[in-house]
Amino acid sequence: MNDSIRAQFPILHQIVNGKPLIYLDNAATSQKPLAVINAIKDYYEQYNSNIHRGAHHLAQLATEKYENARTAVAQHINASEREINFVRGTTEAINLVATSYGRKFINAGDEIIVSEMEHHSNIVPWQMLCEEKGATLRVIPINDAGEIIFEDYLKLLSEKTKIVSIAYISNALGSIHPVKEVISEAHKVGAVVFIDGAQALPHKKVDVKDLDCDFLGFSGHKVFAGTGIGILYGKEKLLEAMNPYMGGGEMIKSVSFAGTTYNDLPYKFEAGTPHIEGGISLGAAINYINEIGLDKIAAYEDELLAYVTEKFLEVDGLRIVGTAKNKASVISFLINDIHPYDLGVLLNEQGIAIRTGHHCCQPLMDRLKIEGTCRASFAFYNTKEEIDATVYALKRAAKILS
Repeated sequence: MNDSIRAQFPILHQIVNGKPLIYLDNAATSQKPLAVINAIKDYYEQYNSNIHRGAHHLAQLATEKYENARTAVAQHINASEREINFVRGTTEAINLVATSYGRKFINAGDEIIVSEMEHHSNIVPWQMLCEEKGATLRVIPINDAGEIIFEDYLKLLSEKTKIVSIAYISNALGSIHPVKEVISEAHKVGAVVFIDGAQALPHKKVDVKDLDCDFLGFSGHKVFAGTGIGILYGKEKLLEAMNPYMGGGEMIKSVSFAGTTYNDLPYKFEAGTPHIEGGISLGAAINYINEIGLDKIAAYEDELLAYVTEKFLEVDGLRIVGTAKNKASVISFLINDIHPYDLGVLLNEQGIAIRTGHHCCQPLMDRLKIEGTCRASFAFYNTKEEIDATVYALKRAAKILS
C-alpha cells in the first residue's frame, strides 16, 4: 500500500507523546477513511432526517442512502437484501439469534457447540440460552498452536446438536478456522451455524452462499465504518420462522389492541429509529474497501504478518502466542515474565497503540495458562516501517522492565 492510502485516514497523521502515532489496535476497532467521515458529515449537514415513512425530500434522501447501504452489504457478502438486518454490531447479532431463534427452537436436552477460542460475546448468550432452556453448551478444544481440533469437533456432533457458533477468525490469536468444513459437518446432523465474522470482514472476502452459513454477524467499526452499527445475515427461511427481537415502530405492518401483524423482512428485526448515520457509514466503508480490492488488501496484510512475525522474533525473550498455520494479520505475544499491561504503557509512551489483556477471551487464556497477552493487529494502512519502530520500542521496553 502507498502513502495515498494513508493520506485518506486523517487520524493517523498525529503526534502522540512526541512520536508519530503507530496504530496497531485494529482488531479492537479500525480507523476511518475520509470517505466514511464525509458520508457521516454529509448526512448531518445535508439530509438529516428520520427514514422510511417521511414524504418530504430529506426523509426520502436519507432513506435512499440508508437502503443503498443495505444493498451494498448484501452484494458484498452475496446475500439478498431481505436477509440483511441492521443491528448494533456482532454482539447484538448473536444475542438476536440466541433470543429469537434459540427461544423458539431450542429445548431441554439440546446441545449448542462453540469453540474454546471464542470471544465472550459468542459464549455468554449461548450460556444464557442453555440455562433458560435446559440445554447443554459443548466446547471444541484447541491445540497449543491455537487451532480447533477438528476431529474432536466431529466427536461432539450428534442428533442433539442444534446450533454451532464459531468465529471465522480469532480476535485474540488471529487463527483462521475452517468454517466451511465446520458448517458442512454441522448441517449433516441438522444443526444451524452462526459465524462470527467480526474479524473476517475487514481482511477477506466472505461469501455466505459459498460458506452456506445459516447466520453471520459482523461489526461496522471493525470494517472502517462507524461504531454502533453492524449486520446480521440470516437465511430468509430461518428469519421468517423467527419471532421479532424487539417490538415497536417499523417492525410492524399494523397494530391494534386486538393484535399486531409484523412487517416483512428485513424490517421485522429493525424496531425503532435506526442508527441512520451508522448504516450510511457502513455503506461508504464497504464501497471504499471494494474500490481498493479485498484481494489486494489480503495480500498486503499477509505480507505484513510475515514481516512482523520474523521481526518480533528478533526481540530477546519474545514468545508469539498463537502459531496457527492459517492466520490473519493479528499477532499476540509475551516477553519473558513481563506483564502485558506494563509493555503496553511503555509502548504508548513511544506513540504505539497496542491492546493488552485477555481480549474478552478468558476461557482461551485459561486454556493457554496465561492471564493475557499483548496484541498487535494490522490493517492495510500500516507499514513495515511502523513494525520496525515497534520492534525497536519493544527491545527498549524489555530492557527497562527486565
